[in-house]
Amino acid sequence: MSHAPEPGTDDPLSLHGVVPPTITAFHEDESVNYEATAAHARYVVDGGVHGVFPLGTNGEFPLLTGEEKRGVVEAVVDAVDDVPVIAGVGAPSTYETVANAEHAESVGADGLVVVTPYYYPLDHDAAVEHYRRVCAAVDLPVYIYHIPSKTGNSLSLDTLDDLAEIPNLAGLKDSSKDIPWLGQAIDANPELTFLSGSDSLILPGLQLGCTGTVSAVANAFPELIVSLYDAYDEGDEERARELQSEVYAIRSALKGGAYMAGVKTALDVLDLDFSPGPLRSPLRKMDESDRAALESDLRALDML
Repeated sequence: MSHAPEPGTDDPLSLHGVVPPTITAFHEDESVNYEATAAHARYVVDGGVHGVFPLGTNGEFPLLTGEEKRGVVEAVVDAVDDVPVIAGVGAPSTYETVANAEHAESVGADGLVVVTPYYYPLDHDAAVEHYRRVCAAVDLPVYIYHIPSKTGNSLSLDTLDDLAEIPNLAGLKDSSKDIPWLGQAIDANPELTFLSGSDSLILPGLQLGCTGTVSAVANAFPELIVSLYDAYDEGDEERARELQSEVYAIRSALKGGAYMAGVKTALDVLDLDFSPGPLRSPLRKMDESDRAALESDLRALDML
């Protein structure tokens, strides 16, 4: 018997479980390393994840050109055919988002993740029209990416109610960390699939009604996050709680150093058969002392 929440009835992909926001790998000169980007996607799939999400925050999508984003989607779609590939296609303009969405559909993506437009303020009517136009341009399921801390735009529950009525709008990845908002959103829209967007909320998200998680920690340690989801799904909440506690500790270790430096530094420390390379400037990886601290923490947590 399955204990994890069921995906929404409007979600043809039935997204659930662990969906890492996979990295964009770079060469040392910060040009995109498409081969290593694809190898990382394969690494997490081989680790048991239930889907992959290229061009999320960990994919450094705002720092890529349009041509590079298209190349990343193509590389990951070519490498992964055993779980859904939901490609990030969001941009500040509806025009560019639609173009990205049409391209991702044309090369074989299974679904699309559309971050709320950013930089300019977004009111109710603009949000609804944006998603309506994107959804009308493609036949794929579309998932909203709600991350107000980075976009400057949050969606009200009333706006979400109207968005939920758009054909082929299938779900929402929530990184607001606003638990009351998320709980009410899930309660009001059972036809949508909800994914929690923070490693601090994997277990609480499942308890609230999320069908799974978009986990940055899973980019480095996919088996751990899959084990957490499986424990909950099997009804072993005590084990799931223990694993969430481990995730808190790993998450804290990864948060040392510069913003978002942890995942790629951890992948380096794991010494896999591909190199994640640097982050693209102005982002950067951990310096030697932060890297040594991370390695020590991961060793103490028995993750190396």
